[in-house]
Amino acid sequence: MLLGKLTLDAIPFHEPIVMGALGGAGLIGLMLVALISKMGKWGYLWHEWLTSVDHKKIGVMYIIVAMIMLLRGFADALMMRAQLAIATGGSHGVLPPDHYDQIFTAHGVIMIIFMAMPFMTGLMNIVVPLQIGARDVAFPFLNSLSFWLLVAAVVLVNLSLGVGNFARTGWVAYPPLAGIAFSPDVGVDYYTWALQISGIGTTLTAINFLVTVIKMRAPGMKLMDMPIFTWTCTWANVLIASSFPILTGALAMLSLDRYLDFHFFTAEAGGNAMMYLNLFWAWGHPEVYILVLPAFGIFSEVVSTFTGKRLFGHKSMIYASGAISILGFMVWLHHFFTMGSGASVNAFFGIATMIISIPTGVKLFNWLFTIYRGRLRFETPILWTLGFMVTFSIGGMTGVLMAVPGADFVLHNSLFLIAHFHNTIIGGAVFGYLAGVTFWFPKVFGFKLNPKLGKASFWFWQIGFMFAFMPLYVLGFLGMTRRLNYTTNPEWEPWLYLALFGALLIACGIACQLLQIAVSIRDRKKLADVSGDPWNGHTLEWSTSSPAPFYNFAKLPVVHDIDAFTDMKEKGVAYAVPKSYEPIHMPKNTAVGVYIGGFTTVLGFALIWHIWWLAIVGLVGIVGCMLARAYDNDLDYYVQPEEVEAIERERFEKLGIDVDNYTERDPAQPQKAVRPTTTA
Repeated sequence: MLLGKLTLDAIPFHEPIVMGALGGAGLIGLMLVALISKMGKWGYLWHEWLTSVDHKKIGVMYIIVAMIMLLRGFADALMMRAQLAIATGGSHGVLPPDHYDQIFTAHGVIMIIFMAMPFMTGLMNIVVPLQIGARDVAFPFLNSLSFWLLVAAVVLVNLSLGVGNFARTGWVAYPPLAGIAFSPDVGVDYYTWALQISGIGTTLTAINFLVTVIKMRAPGMKLMDMPIFTWTCTWANVLIASSFPILTGALAMLSLDRYLDFHFFTAEAGGNAMMYLNLFWAWGHPEVYILVLPAFGIFSEVVSTFTGKRLFGHKSMIYASGAISILGFMVWLHHFFTMGSGASVNAFFGIATMIISIPTGVKLFNWLFTIYRGRLRFETPILWTLGFMVTFSIGGMTGVLMAVPGADFVLHNSLFLIAHFHNTIIGGAVFGYLAGVTFWFPKVFGFKLNPKLGKASFWFWQIGFMFAFMPLYVLGFLGMTRRLNYTTNPEWEPWLYLALFGALLIACGIACQLLQIAVSIRDRKKLADVSGDPWNGHTLEWSTSSPAPFYNFAKLPVVHDIDAFTDMKEKGVAYAVPKSYEPIHMPKNTAVGVYIGGFTTVLGFALIWHIWWLAIVGLVGIVGCMLARAYDNDLDYYVQPEEVEAIERERFEKLGIDVDNYTERDPAQPQKAVRPTTTA
């Protein structure tokens, strides 16, 4: 057939919840299109954002995608919690089993791959080049391409809501359930192609940023002098480059099983389903640290800044992050102690899992020692940090408990495991990203976020988290397993109601964040950051204006200290006016990444539905775009000194510095610098 397996029956007209969600999303989309058209902003969006290779704008777009997918993934979570609160005492609730299975699968995939990963990548894009004194990443076009590959994967995941269905396997997609015999529809194919496409983009990003930090650091900045956030991102990128190819291989073999009957994971045909589990978790556990290590870096920056002190144990933080990265590859089997590998294998992986808590503990004590005798300012980012310390510590302790194979045999696949995982990912990664957004928002947009709504959001998240997930520990001990769509045990019901109440509190926290953005935009003049250094920061990103210019630095900074910007402020050279400016070499914007992303979406959709002629069109389009880019020599330009001088003059005037009468002896410090006082 011309359309392969695709027919009108693929659209779930019989599912009122799905059709209602599609209608709501379509209405919001139409309203957005109408608003942009009315404002005449399509040209601006295309030229300044969608085709941009500026790392800061790409970072913002990553975070916008992450926030959209947070809403989608959280809607799934609310439906699950509501279903389990309703479907008790013989009732089967409102979600049919088939739909419920898709929801919990989509929730896991979306929150990990399409919310947390782009959130982390977005913050890394915005901050890392600024922190190391670079004007952009090493490969700007590759950065754009990576983002649009993510968008292609996001489109496929969301298409599965209304065209066909998503996987019903859980987010791990274990065979034989994920095989063609037990999942003959397109759900698993949506899963495999979306993860493959986004995984390629993520791997390219890791390579890009590893090259950036190795080759593009400011003069004088040694590797051990890099800020901790940059270091934790670097370790995360090492993990990405090492682990994502494993996922790619596992999913490629699963796809070959499904499309060409290769039987890699079919036991009766000589395959081994357990090999998929080993491959998946050889990626999956490093993925946990890929998400949480950059959050650790954010907390380090926040604690150091809001105590007015140098971070305690800078080098020990770097070594601890490295130890976590290495040990993260040595613990994957604790995800299936019940596989039957034997006592010796289980003991090795159990002990390795316990050992990994040691470098994590080093970080926690370093933050506490930094706070000790510091003048802690209770701004919104520090609240997220303190909330993380409590929440993540609980998750860490339950993780050590589950590292004991005997305990894991009892708790495996129970809601205790679900509570532990969310304790670490929400309390660790998500709290960190939300702290980072508040912390660096003025650097990107030139004004702070409303602090009252930010604090309200934190308290809703923190209290809501405790209500939502602490009951799950109890339910785990009471014997409730994961992925149930209804229950018949009356002992479980009060705890399920509490969990739903907690989810509703978290919904209030998300609503506060959306309202915070809207109110902050309205009050942007009142919340404006004129100095470029609203928090009295220590690192180089605060040495530029807010928002930072497209070239980042008029003159590349020369680094002499770990806290480079604080050192400059003390020496009176932080706001020095250069005698002259030189041309700055910058990359040109390009639409090739957008086109490749579009053709990749077409290719993925065609492969999912077996529309082979359309797959050829998508593949030819991708190759054609790559060839066009390869033979395009008009890739860059020079920003002329006159333009740089005009931009910098405007900045200095806002700071109250008379550029025409400036002398080098004038320290020209519009605000008092606070020198970090604690060293280690």
